[in-house]
Amino acid sequence: MPTLSVAYKKRLEIRGSERPEVMELDAGISKIKEMAAVKSDRSYKNGRKRKGLDQTVQLTMHLGIDAKQADQAMRGAISLPKGIGKSRRVIAFCEGELAAAAKAAGAIEAGADELIDKIQKENWFEFDVAVAHPSLMGKVGKLGRVLGPHGLMPTPKAGTVTPDVVTAVKEFAAGRIEFRNDAGGNVHVPVGKASFAVADIKANVEAVIAHMARSKPATAKGQFFKKVCLAAMNTPSVILNVGQ
Repeated sequence: MPTLSVAYKKRLEIRGSERPEVMELDAGISKIKEMAAVKSDRSYKNGRKRKGLDQTVQLTMHLGIDAKQADQAMRGAISLPKGIGKSRRVIAFCEGELAAAAKAAGAIEAGADELIDKIQKENWFEFDVAVAHPSLMGKVGKLGRVLGPHGLMPTPKAGTVTPDVVTAVKEFAAGRIEFRNDAGGNVHVPVGKASFAVADIKANVEAVIAHMARSKPATAKGQFFKKVCLAAMNTPSVILNVGQ
């Protein structure tokens, strides 16, 4: 069993229990912020203390879906009302004036054949989101084997294949996030930074929960939100009562 750091033990003390009780949203967020504020006790090899980190706060939802059934897959994209605390690097597969407009909207690269070749021949993956115009998916499709394993392949369901490339670029660059369930029926979504106000994280969490509830597959039976947890990058998690 790994040895816990002094800082992590302190965070466990703040949480107050080895098996956390279900908390209301405001209390759970406050607890995460308090734990995230505990500075790491680790130092660099030269003895210099590590700087504090504004940790990403992540919502994890264990959903009542059968992940093996294609009609119960949870995949899509959502714009959070308070953002996620960072911009994202977006590229756009489009041509002509649309490529110029996509760059003006915030895309770090935009184009067709040359951009496809750059990714395929140079193994270039210095981006977070790829958006594509439907007319180019015949060409972009051949990148499936290289973009797919990185989770970067444009898809209509995630909102990354769209005629309105410019709007998609703006939204994803500003923090619109994609999500998909894993094999265990869990969905992980960043909902901000530990430095965010409680009200801002709460607004983001509520937006995600509402979106997931609206997206519940018709074939999913029984309780949909089986367990919902919140944690920062280096903290234990808390269990949330989301009222669903």
